[in-house]
Amino acid sequence: MPILFVALFTSILGLSVLFPILAPLGRELGFSEIEVGALSTAYALMQLVVSPIWGRRSERVGRKPVLLIGVLGFAVSFVLFAIVAEAGLRRAFPPIATFSLLLACRAIGGTFSSATLPTAQAYVADVTGKDDRTAGMAVIGAAFGLGLIFGPAIGAGLSKVSLLAPVYFSAGLAFVNAGFIAARLKEPARHLTRKPPSSLRPVAAKVWPLLGVGLAISLASVAMEQTIAFCFQDRLHLTPKGTAVAVGIALVCYGVVAVLAQGVLVRRFRWTPLRLLANGLPCALVGFLGLIVARQRLTLTLALALQGFGQGLAMPGVTAAISLGVSDDEQGAVAGLNSSAQALGRLLGPVVGTGLYQIRPEYPYAFSAALLVLVITLLSSNARLRAAMAR
Repeated sequence: MPILFVALFTSILGLSVLFPILAPLGRELGFSEIEVGALSTAYALMQLVVSPIWGRRSERVGRKPVLLIGVLGFAVSFVLFAIVAEAGLRRAFPPIATFSLLLACRAIGGTFSSATLPTAQAYVADVTGKDDRTAGMAVIGAAFGLGLIFGPAIGAGLSKVSLLAPVYFSAGLAFVNAGFIAARLKEPARHLTRKPPSSLRPVAAKVWPLLGVGLAISLASVAMEQTIAFCFQDRLHLTPKGTAVAVGIALVCYGVVAVLAQGVLVRRFRWTPLRLLANGLPCALVGFLGLIVARQRLTLTLALALQGFGQGLAMPGVTAAISLGVSDDEQGAVAGLNSSAQALGRLLGPVVGTGLYQIRPEYPYAFSAALLVLVITLLSSNARLRAAMAR
């Protein structure tokens, strides 16, 4: 578990260094907000399509080989992204060509990186029992949270060198991470009682309400994430580099509280998934409402941190409930479905968030708040869903 934690942390670190710079980089390249959002949508689209395939493949060939493929593919895609973006900044290509090539790079990255999360979730299921599954899934959340702490800070710092320095850093870090996985991570012993399922349909039938909850929470979060840099730049009247620094600091605060929630509270108190959502969702909801009205750097950062705290409680609960809802030999398949559901949120989030932002800057956060109100209402009124979360 510690080695898996490091591998996941470095993967998320490599991705999150881009958060502060993608919006200002897009504007430097002459892209609209929707085009910047489309870069993330392409990444998520491939994750949506391919994640279940990687999850099932990890059942056949092993967790470690699939993790390695995912990390190496991520590294290569970021090298290509940096080369194309560098040429675009030098006006070597017209904007439409630059956008099309960057879109292809993001699609390649999404195809390969989609191997990482479902395989990691299946790995955790392999090495934990049912009693400590929620705490085990919180390790994945904590790795994400720590990546969100250091990644945006590094991205903001490197952006002072150039807006593309974080991209080159991400690629280099991914290659180092691949070497670490190859040298240190062991293949886990899996608790198979029969052959892995040949079809995803029976697995999905067991957990589809939980997948829907995960989709809604992911969509709410991503719609916010894809517009928060625009929000900081426009409300605080910042330069592109000033935006990268301000957003980087705010996302560090976001990551700190998420790690405290996942790495401390979830593992210490060992709450059921239902209790995690009952505490996390209202916190995240208040954070989204705060983003609607905040106009100062401090209040924007506090609202973002509150949303991160609630998210940090809610997502391990959803992931654990999904894992506990199937048998040991279905872990790879269900992890792929879970990753695909969250990828659908990451697919729709950039388009919905940036589209709403262009209509009115407060709309993405109102939309996210409305989604959480819907989830809270369903949890309070649907006995089947509450029973699945109470395992």
